[in-house]
Amino acid sequence: MRRAETATKPLVAIVAHNDGTETTDFLVPFGILSRANDVEVVTVSLRSGPVTLMPALTIRAQSTIDEFDRAHGRGADYVIVPAMHVEDDPGIVQWILSQRAKGATILGVCSGARVLGHAGLLDGRKATGHWDDVDRLRSKYRSMQWVPNRRYVADRGVVTTTGVTASAPVSIALIEAVAGRDEATKIAGEIGLPRWDASHDSSRFDLTGGVVWTAATNQLAWFNHEIVAVPSSDGIDEVALALIADAHSRTYRSRAIAVASAGDHVMTRHGLRLETTLASSADADVTLLPFGERPPVTALDVALDDIERRYGRRTRDFVALQLEYAPRE
Repeated sequence: MRRAETATKPLVAIVAHNDGTETTDFLVPFGILSRANDVEVVTVSLRSGPVTLMPALTIRAQSTIDEFDRAHGRGADYVIVPAMHVEDDPGIVQWILSQRAKGATILGVCSGARVLGHAGLLDGRKATGHWDDVDRLRSKYRSMQWVPNRRYVADRGVVTTTGVTASAPVSIALIEAVAGRDEATKIAGEIGLPRWDASHDSSRFDLTGGVVWTAATNQLAWFNHEIVAVPSSDGIDEVALALIADAHSRTYRSRAIAVASAGDHVMTRHGLRLETTLASSADADVTLLPFGERPPVTALDVALDDIERRYGRRTRDFVALQLEYAPRE
């Protein structure tokens, strides 16, 4: 994972907390940025060992923060910070600040903005965040200037995004910034992302009584909760995997697991170790069909359609709201 200090490729570090890091926030930037020829991407965890993604999957990062620092004394050019279960861990917060001090642009995806807040990086800056975090952020960081109707906001070396699905457009925007419009357009076409501009309708996303009712009734239907098996093999696309597993694990009726025909792990398309369960012993209620070679971003619509068929439109819309995504009609 070492690069020469004279390397010209921008270095992007995607950091994870071992005890809970959001699935899509972490895997989608990795899967998209790794497609770019002119970008070096490294996944970094607080310590060695498994990284529990939330709400689904377990991976192992390519490096720890200590190993990264030894290999890259000058630091990263960009650090991507997903939502984390422990948003104020001193080890993560201090490492982010050390990277910022070396000149890195810090990019908080979704509720990764809350981690950035603990690092003092929202103070006095324009920012955005997941729709459900906005009031909390504005109350806690009074000098932060919330910017509505923007999927991502950049201000003096700090970038924040709206909810989970903003991870794809902001990744393409980063590729455009470092590798040019042509490369961004090519990769956006490969993954099935028609646009990556920052426009966003914030008014579409809010908590309503109907959403609360759906969440409560699904949670209480414990006798109908299902395990959804996601077939996984070497070379599986990180973007499609994340969107499928994430969506199926947000219904409050189901939880996704990665299953494989042999062994306890597979290697993803760009070299992450994904922990798996043997398909023969998974005891799953549902086994999804392999997603195949379709554009990976389209996996979310496929997953939402499947969720609607199994659990109804209200549950589909509940999942889409959590992901801050407007599903196709």
